[in-house]
Amino acid sequence: MYRLVLLVAMVTVSVTAAQSRPHPLSSDMVNFINKLNTSWTAGHNFQNADVSYVKGLCGTILNGPKLPEVVHNVEDLRLPDSFDARQQWPNCPTISQIRDQGSCGSCWAFGAVEAMSDRICIHSSAKISVEISAEDLLSCCEECGMGCFGGYPTAAWEFWVKMGLVTGGLYNSKVGCRPYTIASCDHHVNGSLPPCQGEQETPKCVQQCIDGYSPVYKKDKHFGRQSYSVPSKQEQIMAELYKNGPVEAAYTVYADFLAYKTGVYQHVTGEMLGGHAIKILGWGVESGTPYWLAANSWNNDWGDRGFFKIKRGNDECGIESEVVAGIPLN
Repeated sequence: MYRLVLLVAMVTVSVTAAQSRPHPLSSDMVNFINKLNTSWTAGHNFQNADVSYVKGLCGTILNGPKLPEVVHNVEDLRLPDSFDARQQWPNCPTISQIRDQGSCGSCWAFGAVEAMSDRICIHSSAKISVEISAEDLLSCCEECGMGCFGGYPTAAWEFWVKMGLVTGGLYNSKVGCRPYTIASCDHHVNGSLPPCQGEQETPKCVQQCIDGYSPVYKKDKHFGRQSYSVPSKQEQIMAELYKNGPVEAAYTVYADFLAYKTGVYQHVTGEMLGGHAIKILGWGVESGTPYWLAANSWNNDWGDRGFFKIKRGNDECGIESEVVAGIPLN
């Protein structure tokens, strides 16, 4: 009898908790977060979208295979209190770029090609400035996972070393050999694009450039010299950023993250939605809270003009556990 009463009580508590938790994309969620007066401010993102769509955007398979670690000697390295790769390497325009993965779970590919593009510029002293193609990585790397339905960041960086990647800009940009073919869509309530809906199929691996582009596909490839994991310690990640440029990081997205607008994000409420990958390009401290500065791939209308800050030093949502990078073969 006691067990039955306990079971009923547990079910009642869990149902009540589920009922009291605000809907992820609702005004109730925004108000709930802002009333907590934490380190960040919520607002409305994702117009005419449901949570299942957003879950589809979180296409990073967490806790996948690891690459060998590269460890920095941080004892003799004087790291600044704040760092922004956009300011450190102002002649590398891709560092400031926000891309849009569209209706595809290709974040694992976007975080990778964004950081690769930046590093090609940084390590060539701004002599080479290209946008590495998310389309080429997404569609041609079979060992990376399932394309629009999820992939491994580590495999993306290995593919760059082994097979190379061609250039390719944003949707409809006609920039590079293989621009992105999945349309941009609205992740914001007042955006200018059509609403995001439904998940796209992964594009085909077409090993040729768009009409009018030269050189030919094989000649357009850019390669990595090595790929590696960064130890999950903030000083190691900072040293990697400081020395070599932006990195790709994977973490767990919770429902409250969808409503991020400004400040330093830390998880306060909501269910787990999936794994996501982004580019980290700096760090700092805001109102006493240490943060990582990151670029998302949900277009410029989401969050803080496409960027966000997330709490640093406590492995917030796993952000410090799966950091990967590589050195270009320039």
